[in-house]
Amino acid sequence: MTITVYERRTCTKCRQLTALLSERGVDFERVEFHVEGLTEPQLRDLVARAGVPAWALLRMREPGASALREADDDTVIAAMVARPALLERPIVVNGPRAVLARPTERVLEIL
Repeated sequence: MTITVYERRTCTKCRQLTALLSERGVDFERVEFHVEGLTEPQLRDLVARAGVPAWALLRMREPGASALREADDDTVIAAMVARPALLERPIVVNGPRAVLARPTERVLEIL
């Protein structure tokens, strides 16, 4: 099974996650979502695998994110499609599960 990491390579937490996975010998694919963007179906899949409401994956430091905290999943996902920077990082997918790896050690829950 392939592990996928949705990241921004310049992000400190993403670099910490990469180091942790490398130390444990875990192979993974990288998706630089802020460059490539994500589609609505991709974001819905991430939310479903994480088992959380869409707002739980918001990067609250981004302008406008706090206003979305009370919004429904459709509204939050549409905003993330339009502005990928709203998606918190890193998110790790392993099979049917996903986790927001903040703190980084949360990734151990799905390895």
